Amino acid sequence: MITWELSDQPTLRSPARLKYDKARQTDLLLLPERVVNLNATAGAILWLCDGKRTVAQIIEQLETRYDQADLEADILEFLNQAADKGWVETWK
Repeated sequence: MITWELSDQPTLRSPARLKYDKARQTDLLLLPERVVNLNATAGAILWLCDGKRTVAQIIEQLETRYDQADLEADILEFLNQAADKGWVETWK
C-alpha cells in the first residue's frame, strides 16, 4: 500500500490508458484484458494523474472545479484504492 505524500506525482501504471467513450459519455480505464467503466469522480482524478501534477495540485484543481473544500481525504482514499488495484503508481 502506498502512503501518499502531497508532493507525490501519481501516474497511470503502464500499460493502463484512459479513454473517453463518446457513445456512453463516460471515461474508461483500459487495462490488459479488461475495461473499467469509471464514474465521473474517478475519471476526473485519473485524468489528472499524469506524473507531472502533485497530489496537492490534483486536490486543489478538483476542489476548484467542483467548488468544494475538504476533498483531500476522499482523493487520497481513491488513490489508495487505485494503487491497490494496480491502476496508479508514483515515483518517490
